[in-house]
Amino acid sequence: MSTPETSRSSAPPVRVVVIEDEPTITQAIADRLTAEGWDVSTAPDGPTGVRTVAEVRPDVVVLDVMLPGYDGLEVCRRIQADEPVPVLMLTARDDETDMLVGLGVGADDYMTKPFSMRELVARLKALLRRVRRAAEPDAARETQTMLELDDLVIDRAGRRVTRGGEPAHLTPTEFDLLLCLASTPGTVLTREQLLADVWDWVDATGTRTVDSHVKALRRKLGSDLVRTVHGVGYALELPGPDSEAPEAAEADRAADRA
Repeated sequence: MSTPETSRSSAPPVRVVVIEDEPTITQAIADRLTAEGWDVSTAPDGPTGVRTVAEVRPDVVVLDVMLPGYDGLEVCRRIQADEPVPVLMLTARDDETDMLVGLGVGADDYMTKPFSMRELVARLKALLRRVRRAAEPDAARETQTMLELDDLVIDRAGRRVTRGGEPAHLTPTEFDLLLCLASTPGTVLTREQLLADVWDWVDATGTRTVDSHVKALRRKLGSDLVRTVHGVGYALELPGPDSEAPEAAEADRAADRA
């Protein structure tokens, strides 16, 4: 799948499908992305959205959660089952449960309505850069394809993860976040650092995105894997003989909920 970022160059335009049932929002997004030089297709409901993605084979999808026909979660499941594609979900509710479910079905990022078009474009460009970077050859992979930390095994080249021998099915963004944390185990990385390194995005208003993705990682790989440093950020913390007691892990989860 090609993933050009955007531009006024000879490269083919970014293909984007916007699946949104509110005409004014659809038009505003389409106008802004068209102004960026992107090739925009739109769909007003879930079934049409699934068909449009299958026909267009876009580089990225903007997907509303609340849709007629199939809701956004079902649309995301269906399009990811066909051929994985980067998805940015839009939600009208600032509800973390919805966000976590969206990440769980294959979304890479989300935004809460109302949002600025400038931020939407910045998020989409960053998402495309991450996908392109993952597809490019990495010199580090030539020297260390497998990263093994206790019972956690990360296959950089194959972008696969197992823990305790059990495979974990991570989204591209979750994989990149885990790899970033695992590259310096035990080192605390701030939310701002993670936004810059994983999301290629430096706007600190997105730190909640980091929190939600960390929670998704914990749900898939175990609550003891990532340690919260309250008010600072996160560190990969593999269990060992002197690992924290369950009460400490619960304290981390309570800090997340705060």
